[in-house]
Amino acid sequence: MPNTISAPLPRQVADAHVTALIELDPITGTYLGLAESSRRLPDFSPAGQAAVADLARTTLAALTEAEARPGGDSDGERRCARLLRERLTAELAVHEAGEHLRAVSNIHSPLHAVREVFTLMPLDGKDDWSAVAERLRAVPAAMEGYRASLAEGLSRGLLGGPRQVTTVLGQLTEWIGTGAGWFGDFVAGGPEELRAELAESALTATGGLAVLRDWLRDVYAPAAEDAPDVVGRERYARWSRYWNGTDLDLDEAYAYGWSEFHRILGEMRVEAEKILPGAKTPWEALAHLDAHGTHIEGVEEVRVWLQELMDEAIEALDGTHFELAERVKRVESRIAPPGGAAAPYYSQPSEDFSRPGQTWLPTMGETRFPVYDLVSTWYHEGVPGHHLQLAQWTHVADKLSRYQATVGMVSANCEGWALYAERLMDELGFLTDPERRLGYLDAQMMRSTRVIVDIGMHLELEIPEHSPFHPGERWTPELAREFFGMHSGRPAEFVDSELVRYQGMPAQAIGYKLGERAWLTGREAARKRHGDAFDAKAWHMAALSQGSLGLDDLVAELSAL
Repeated sequence: MPNTISAPLPRQVADAHVTALIELDPITGTYLGLAESSRRLPDFSPAGQAAVADLARTTLAALTEAEARPGGDSDGERRCARLLRERLTAELAVHEAGEHLRAVSNIHSPLHAVREVFTLMPLDGKDDWSAVAERLRAVPAAMEGYRASLAEGLSRGLLGGPRQVTTVLGQLTEWIGTGAGWFGDFVAGGPEELRAELAESALTATGGLAVLRDWLRDVYAPAAEDAPDVVGRERYARWSRYWNGTDLDLDEAYAYGWSEFHRILGEMRVEAEKILPGAKTPWEALAHLDAHGTHIEGVEEVRVWLQELMDEAIEALDGTHFELAERVKRVESRIAPPGGAAAPYYSQPSEDFSRPGQTWLPTMGETRFPVYDLVSTWYHEGVPGHHLQLAQWTHVADKLSRYQATVGMVSANCEGWALYAERLMDELGFLTDPERRLGYLDAQMMRSTRVIVDIGMHLELEIPEHSPFHPGERWTPELAREFFGMHSGRPAEFVDSELVRYQGMPAQAIGYKLGERAWLTGREAARKRHGDAFDAKAWHMAALSQGSLGLDDLVAELSAL
């Protein structure tokens, strides 16, 4: 279809963009809860991705006209226009640099988008399962388009790093399996009258994965053996704009990561002494908790426990620190499908809330789960973290624009809020138990070390003299892995997964800590402006109802509330 957009004001341009994007990207349609998207998959080929870029250019041209019309400079229109322009400009910069031609990642790629979308589809009746079968049959073409893009990157010398390739090959092998495979297991609960069609469609989808796996193994992986695992300053700055919605001073951000590292380490030592007096490091105390601390036994048991934790948080916070609509109060705890990355994640509710917000726990084959590692993580992923923000955006979408509430999301805004939410629960007294508070501080430390190793590794910066680790040396992926492992209570497989994530998603991981700083800066400015009249509950609800913003705009808008 031709990319023609004509609308009088910026918010209408933004919403027209979403409508056109859904035609090109039905996975986005499924995230929004649109049944008409459920039978198709995107074209991930170079031509398909060029069409998305052309849409962005068309939208930007329409936006320029809309901003000049009467009313185009009102507060609501201005905020939406700034987001739309910033997001599409950042996306085009990434596209024009050919990043889509080397999109190999353990969590963020067309391959992962295709598998994950099936977990978000409704499965309530025959029509829903029929859509699943049709979409499964589209998997080979989607994977062929993705392979064609990687092949184009290969021909142009644009390659994913060897660690990412090795990890993705392992993931594909696990998803393909030796029996029915992941897709076969997924459709096993379908209705009897469609069982044969679903099984055949699952085999077709698995065959598409096998073709991609074999090509990656036989053609791409040998070529990628000497590809760099780090991206350098120019590429990193481009990705930093994409994930953070602003042009960061990367050297200042690196220094901030170190200052937070030292601050949090001091707090961790205090809490560790309460748990294991005389512990040489906080991580010795965390290892003690792994063996002797409070645990949840069983996968279903931990899912239920996490659900209860979120329900309890909603009950405690609603009416006291937030004012929540009934539909925002609904959130589901889920277990993530096997074979993915190790980090928990959240999925936003559909536009009509027929699919609620959902938190996802990867078990990594474990059946015993320490509580210290879960509480603040679920304050981050669920309540009052991602769920309260993204569900509130969905709730007030009619007062914003569809774009601001959904596809215009800036990662650092959302991850910053979720990390701020962990800190808020500490401020409100929900983390007084030493186990839970040390777990919270360990999570805070992880976000600080992310800033250090992500920027340091990709820019190959010098480790400062005040560092307790290899001062004066230059960062390498090997040093990053060692440093992260030394300063985290998480198991080795999690640390390995995280490092591969940073290499395949440069600058995304720094947005947690830098986004939190933006939220804290905005709150402090608003508190100073209002003085004793500052109302934290009203501020939180106004802040959560603004929709997406890049970090610079976020600080300005939060400060003015």
